[in-house]
Parts: sequence; structure tokens; C-alpha cells
Amino acid sequence: MHTLMQCLQRLRVLGVILMLAVLTAGLVSTAQAADPDQELNQAVGTINADTWREVKNGENFIDTRHDSTYSLINTSGETWRQIRNDWISPAGLIALGSMLAILVIFYLIVGRNDLDEERTGRKLLRWTALERAMHWTVATLFIVLALTGLNLLYGKFVFRHAFGDAFWANLIALTKLTHNYVGPVFGILLLLMLAKWLTVNLPRKHDWQWFKQGGGMVGNKHPDAGFANAGEKAWYWILASVGLLVIVSGFVLDFPLFGQTRDNMQWANMFHAVTSLILMAVALGHIYIGTLGTEGALEGMTTGYVDETWAKQHHNLWYEEVKDSAGQPEQQNPPVDDDTATANRPN
Repeated sequence: MHTLMQCLQRLRVLGVILMLAVLTAGLVSTAQAADPDQELNQAVGTINADTWREVKNGENFIDTRHDSTYSLINTSGETWRQIRNDWISPAGLIALGSMLAILVIFYLIVGRNDLDEERTGRKLLRWTALERAMHWTVATLFIVLALTGLNLLYGKFVFRHAFGDAFWANLIALTKLTHNYVGPVFGILLLLMLAKWLTVNLPRKHDWQWFKQGGGMVGNKHPDAGFANAGEKAWYWILASVGLLVIVSGFVLDFPLFGQTRDNMQWANMFHAVTSLILMAVALGHIYIGTLGTEGALEGMTTGYVDETWAKQHHNLWYEEVKDSAGQPEQQNPPVDDDTATANRPN
């Protein structure tokens, strides 16, 4: 019966993954079929060789921005548009689609990383209530920003053609408003989260061995890991580097109050798109490992507690430091408060 339930669960998971794969394929085919030049013709009318000659000669000047010396139709804007449509948009779809495909193949071949031994029932507090609230708030805002960002970049190729201009106009207005207001909140909370978890994510000598063993997939012994293993540290530093680029470029776009030129905004837009797509692609791997990919990982972030067996297998060095605080098997709520668990963490 247990084996049957596992098979049914795996089939449900595969069904969801296949639906995501089909949606991604649909986005790719729709984007390829769409004509990116239509948006330019809609915005400023018929654009031809004569128009560009007038722009280069300074004869075509359409602008209402205060103290601006740029034309609404300008060569740098056309360069930005071509880079976005011909390079960034297709590359983003390839990156996201490839990551989904890799995860599907990995799940089908390797499956979930189950515990090697039976659970003991003894619980260890891994995440305090404050930490879980911070994680889920940042995660929720990230998902909102990812979905609205994808809609800003690709939505016109799908929803406008499917539901018409009126629906698309209202949807994109709501999307832009949501993205612009949620972005700064996400940025501030991400900085706070990075500061809070800096010490447990500093590199250690044993981290290299963790990578060499593929997190335990190579060899017959699980690699050493402290409170955060090397894979989690890699995700942390991606957030601390690529994530900061997303935040900075987003603030430049969100608050055009500091003398940014149109060229500055165009460069910021490209940096924001590229770094955001990279972050989304890597985040898919993080989400997979923390949910479907690893037994017991999700319950740690939902309840705050992990089983003693899970701690020994995945974070043995941390387990050795906090094992004396593990609750007895019969205890549903181990007598360990948040302050005690936090104090037991390595500095």
C-alpha cells in the first residue's frame, strides 16, 4: 500500500510538471510566432528607413519629458528594443525551460532523496517562528514578482492574442502596478534576510567536499555539513550577488528621481531582466530541492522542526551541536524554545 501511494504521488507530481512544461513550450512557440516590430508601429506609427534617417539627422523629435534631449524615436531606444526582443526574451525562455526539463529528467531518473534510516521521532528546532515568517514572506513576494515580471516580458504574446486588447490593457496595468510596489518591499526584506543568515552561510573547508560528492550522490558517505550545507550556501550567495543586482536595477527603474537619463533606464532595464531571469531559473532548483526533491525538507520550514534522522543525514555537524536538545519520541511539541535553538547555532 505504501508503495502504491508513493507511485500515485509521483504521478500527480509528474502531471503538474508536464503541465508547466507544456505551458513553457506554448510561450516559446507563441513568442516566436509574434512580430516584435508590431509594438513599435503601434506606438509611433509607420517606421521605415526615412523615419530613421530623420531621427539620425535630428529632424524627427517627439518628446514631452522635461529637459530631455532625446527623441521619443531614437537609435539607442531601438538598440535596447532589439536586444530585449532578440536576445533577452528568447534566452530567458530557454533558461527557464531548460531548468524545468532538467528537473523533470532528474526526478524521473533519480527520484526523491529519501532518508537512509527510519525516523526516530525526536525533533530538533531548526527554524524559529520569526525566521519562517521572514522566509515565507520573501518567498511569496518573489513568486509575485516573478509572475508579474514574466507577464511584463512575455504576456503580450499570450494574453493579448488570447483575450483581446481590453483585457490585456487592464491586466498589464495591474501587473505593472503590483510589480512596482511589491519590488521595494521585497528588496528591503531580502536585505534583512541576507543579514540575518550571513554567519551560517560563510564558506567552510568541508563545503568543497560537499560539492565534490554532489551533496551525497557520489560515494557511500554523506558529506559533512553544518547548519547550512554548501548547496544552500551557494543559493545564499547567488541571492547576495545576483539578487542585489536585481534590487539595485529595480530601484533605478522604480524611482526615476535622481537624474537618470533614458540611456541609464534602458541599461537598468536590461540588467534587471537578465539578472531576474537568472534568479528565477536557479530558484526553480531551490524550490525543487526544498519540496519534492528531499524528504523532510519542507516540513522543517513549515513546522520549524526536523527529525533527528534528517538532521544527522543532511547536517551532521549541526546535529552534533544541538542533538542534546532533541525532544523524546512521544513528545509532539519538544520543550525547546526559539531562543535556545538560535543560541545553539554556530556563529
